[in-house]
Amino acid sequence: MKPYLRLFDFSQKINYKNEILAGLTVAMTMIPESLSFAILAGFPPLVGLYAALIMGLVTAIFGGRPGLVSGGAGATVVVLIALMKSNGIEYVFAAVALAGVIQILIGVFKLGKFIRLVPQPVMYGFVNGLAVIIFMAQLEQFKHVVDGQEQWLTGQPLFIMGALVALTIAIILLLPKITKAIPPSLVAIIVVFALVLGFGIPTKVVRDIAAVSGSLPPFHVPQVPFNLNTLQIVLPYALIMSCVGLTEGLLTLNLVDEMTGTKGNSNRECIAQGSANMLNGFFFGMGGCPMIAQTLVNLSAGARARLSGIIAALTILLIILAGAPVIERVPMAALTGVMIMVAVGTFEWVSFRIINKMPKQDIFVGILVAVITVWLHNLALAVLIGVIISALVFAWESAKRIRARKYLDEKGTKHYEIYGPLFFGSVTAFNEKFDVTNDPEQVIIDFKDSRVADMSAIEALNKLTERYHKAGKTLHLKHLSGDCRRLLKNAEDIIDVNIVEDPAYVIE
Repeated sequence: MKPYLRLFDFSQKINYKNEILAGLTVAMTMIPESLSFAILAGFPPLVGLYAALIMGLVTAIFGGRPGLVSGGAGATVVVLIALMKSNGIEYVFAAVALAGVIQILIGVFKLGKFIRLVPQPVMYGFVNGLAVIIFMAQLEQFKHVVDGQEQWLTGQPLFIMGALVALTIAIILLLPKITKAIPPSLVAIIVVFALVLGFGIPTKVVRDIAAVSGSLPPFHVPQVPFNLNTLQIVLPYALIMSCVGLTEGLLTLNLVDEMTGTKGNSNRECIAQGSANMLNGFFFGMGGCPMIAQTLVNLSAGARARLSGIIAALTILLIILAGAPVIERVPMAALTGVMIMVAVGTFEWVSFRIINKMPKQDIFVGILVAVITVWLHNLALAVLIGVIISALVFAWESAKRIRARKYLDEKGTKHYEIYGPLFFGSVTAFNEKFDVTNDPEQVIIDFKDSRVADMSAIEALNKLTERYHKAGKTLHLKHLSGDCRRLLKNAEDIIDVNIVEDPAYVIE
């Protein structure tokens, strides 16, 4: 297939009904979230909707996989709050555009593949923590402002809100048992909307959060000085935003890969996300990244192609231009119920069933990542800490597994057959295997079932060679693989080891 045709796979069978209905449902759930995050950060409400439109449309067409939904996500917006308060919205637009450039470069240089280094316990912790965040965010809808202070709903308003949310959840749970022809989330929103409108039920609606009417996003160059001082201000925020966006986005992509049994393109997703963020910076958008909640809504509605994401973005555009009077009257209770069910669906309940079968260190990592995600709302930091701890645990476990089989051959030469990798974590245990004082004059270390992994291993071999040399003995290395030989050759100016050539041993 030619490159320009790869945007759409025409061989894929598309269920147009599912795609259209899923796109409408996604748009309905994305609008209040984008508005809420924009207001939280101190942006004009339309800045949130513009972000949902631009991120959704660009990534739906050019993104790394069908079914993935992007918008004005809270994970990236939270990064920009401090910049908004200190320097204003123009610097925010500059930071968003720069973050887009960074993400494009990461995709161009194919660095997106490093998301594969995220272990499964970290994924469990990330997803479970995110599910808790989504659920906790919905509790804010059970509050109202009295005399400038937020208070929990009481009495009739609380009863009405709770009843409508419960009705929404009931429809989402029960409708699939009757029919799967239409997305239950969309039906729930329509039913609750009709009840509130028909009976004049007093409850919070979208317009109580913000107005959503407007025009097409205008082109706008950020009004900031183009100098080194500006770069010093916006670069830290741009770097953090790009890393947070890519971390959440690529983890979401992996999650969708697992759910659908297909494989996305992480580098292409980086480029698409970066392009969308760069456009956000020049078209009054607050930027964003893939949104796991809306992605799950999209997939649960049966969407598997790019069309649903395009429909969602165009629906948001239509609402901005003409549909505001209708969408502003949608009850928040309906959207809250949908998002609560998304949180329930997001949570990896299987992690509870297998927890007694997991290693203790994996359980600790999963819980720690979930706690950091919920506590700090910093998904990138939570994942980074989880990966670091998992790597250290792996290094420790690998270090303990290094072993040596010792024997004398018929010529009186001492052989040490090493099992397990030789690296910084195992060099101490490796050195303890050797008896330099009592060994014969000729000693061979056999690396057929081991490998020299890093500079610490090279230095350990160099020092061991020196110890045998001072004792008047000779140490030889045997069965080194090709990459080990290259590693030693690169360091030949600082080490002195004897390598035994063995034609019978195939070096890979």
